[in-house]
Amino acid sequence: MRRAEDLRSGRAYQILPQDDTRFTPHIGALVEMLHYTRLTTLHDVTGLTSEQLDAIPAGFGNSVGMLLAHIAAVHRIYHGLSFEGRDVFEDEAFAPYRLALDLGATAREHLRGRDLGHYLADLEAASALTLEGLAARDDAWLASNVSVGGGNAMNQHWAWFHVMEDELSHRGQIRLICNIVAPRVAAAEQA
Repeated sequence: MRRAEDLRSGRAYQILPQDDTRFTPHIGALVEMLHYTRLTTLHDVTGLTSEQLDAIPAGFGNSVGMLLAHIAAVHRIYHGLSFEGRDVFEDEAFAPYRLALDLGATAREHLRGRDLGHYLADLEAASALTLEGLAARDDAWLASNVSVGGGNAMNQHWAWFHVMEDELSHRGQIRLICNIVAPRVAAAEQA
């Protein structure tokens, strides 16, 4: 996804068509938003130690590491729903991602002891799958419905918007946790 140098370029703070011709205009705009969202998430976790990634402050239910694993799991789950039309809640191939998707007590036990590089690699791999899937589709597909149970008529565009909004929401939680467990990160943010 997008790197820090993009913030210094003329593309910062603009949603423009992708320079990458693999994407149709609307998908390209969505990719721009996914890129920026990820860039800000990565900025907020830079330099965190394993201890900081595992810390769950009083009043919080998740650690930064758990939230990063969740963000990657959401990309993979929506990949299965959107690009493959699979029932990811019944398909055992997606079982490894459900722990991070659901979070909770079991995730608190198992999503620990990993360094930042592990989470970053997982995020990068999940995002690469997303970009590959989006590059193979067009704007007409983006307006089409996702096949999900329960009769909800979610279209593809809303599904991938939700992936982005979920990351934004959890990035806010990450910032709050970092203010407690890694105040130097929060102080650098304000500088």
